[in-house]
Formats: sequence, structure tokens, C-alpha cells
Amino acid sequence: MPIQPLPSGLPIIAPRAKDSHKGTYGRALLVGGSVGMPGSISLSGQACLKGGAGLVTLAVPDAIINTVANFEPSYMTWALPTDRSGHLPFHAKTRLNEKLQSADCLAVGPGLGQSRGLFHLVGYLYETFANPMVIDADGLNLLSQRDQPLAGRAGPRVVTPHLGEFRRLVGKPHLSMEDARTLAVEVAQQHQITVVLKGPHTLVTDGQQQWHNPTGNPGMATGGTGDVLTGLVTSLLAQSLDVYSAAVLAVFLHGLAADLAIRETTQPGLTASDLLSFVEEAWRDYESRRDHFSN
Repeated sequence: MPIQPLPSGLPIIAPRAKDSHKGTYGRALLVGGSVGMPGSISLSGQACLKGGAGLVTLAVPDAIINTVANFEPSYMTWALPTDRSGHLPFHAKTRLNEKLQSADCLAVGPGLGQSRGLFHLVGYLYETFANPMVIDADGLNLLSQRDQPLAGRAGPRVVTPHLGEFRRLVGKPHLSMEDARTLAVEVAQQHQITVVLKGPHTLVTDGQQQWHNPTGNPGMATGGTGDVLTGLVTSLLAQSLDVYSAAVLAVFLHGLAADLAIRETTQPGLTASDLLSFVEEAWRDYESRRDHFSN
């Protein structure tokens, strides 16, 4: 079977330099997790490693740090306080700031839960962190509770809502997917952010450009797959891709990993952990097509 070219509009990244080291590929910081929800942030951290980030740190409540650390020895963990409800309190920002100073990019949301303290913490990070930031899951739900959910960003932002989360962000509970796609472009343009509207043929837009993803399948409709995507976007941001290019390439690889996975499993049986297992094969497919058509 002949090698197929990569889709038009897909970012093409160069092969790694022979003299590169872990510092070359960035420092990613991911904030999430809560008591009873250690898996989401762990999936994101593992995906961030699989995506190629040089150094990955997960900042999580101290009550779950041992569980999170046991998922994967290759990322680092950073203990933050845990409040009585099992979530991060607002004053966790004091200790978190120690890591933010050296982070090239930040992801917030997987497994975070919701509380008043988290409402203020997520808003604080959105408005003060100057480097690229990915907001997903409960991070989005907490932003949606603000008077102006997406206003006041301090730096480049990627939001990765599914339809329900996007409805909450824009305050339109009955929005159809077709109308959401149109509105996503307007929201991205208005706030100068990148929106990843997840669903069939996931849309990535920065308000000027649009990408409709050709990869992926219905097996991805299961818990945890969005957490894997968050990790992949964060990983590519750590490697200095701009927010739109990072989102496009991450969405493509994410869907491709799912397409490769169901050759060995099934759509109903596909899990987020399966996606992690096939990210490397997705990278291999991407690199082989890149190299073939660049010669």
C-alpha cells in the first residue's frame, strides 16, 4: 500500500537534533487531581511524556500524590495542600508559584473537581500565567462560572471543550454542534485564543485558521481520552510550537492513535490507556510520512 501524504495544513516539525537534551524539549507543568480522581491527571502526565516533553511535573493535592506518582515513574510530582473536601484550596497558589516560575507551559483541569477555592485558583492562573496554558475539564467548568469566562488571559491559551463544556462557557445550554462550530470561531477571534471543540471531526480554530481533524473514531467516546489530549497539547507547547499548531498536531496524533488502536482492540473496548499505548505508533506514522515526502 503506497504511503499517504500528511493532511494539508498539518504542522511539520523537524526531526530532533543529535545534540539535544531534556531541557531542549521544555518543562511542562500540569495541575489537577482530587481525592478519588487521581487517574485523570496521571493520564495527562503520561500523554505529555509520550508527546515528547523534556520534563513533566504534576502538581496535585498531597492527599493523592503517592497514588499519582505510582502511575508513572518518568514524570515528577509536586505536592500541594488538600482542603477538607479533597480539592486544592486557593492558597495552594503560594506553593504552586514556586513551580510556575520555571514552567514553559501549563495545563489545568483534569480531575480537579469544583470548589470555591478552585474557582479563584483557576481564575488566578488564567489571568497571571504569562506562558501558554491549556484549560480542560473542570478547569473549563470553573472558568464558565466567571462573569466573563474567557476574558483577562495573561498569555496564549488553548481551551479544549466538548459540546457540553462549550455550552457552559458561552452560556447557551441548547446549542447544537453545528452552531457551536460557528460560534467557536467567533469566540476564538474575540478572545484571541485557540479553541479545540471536541467531537466528530474535532475543530481547531484560532479565529483566523480552522482545522477539521480527519482522524479518530467513536471508540474515543469514553472517559479519559480528553485527558490524553490535554497532555499531548501541553507536550507540544513545551516543545515551543505555537498554540494553534500544537493543538492541531495533538488532535491529529490523538485521533490517529485511536485509529491504530482499534486494529488490535475494538471501538467499544477502547480505553484512554489504549490511546497511550498507541501514541508512539502514531508518531512513527507521522514521522515516516513526513520524511518520505520531504525527500
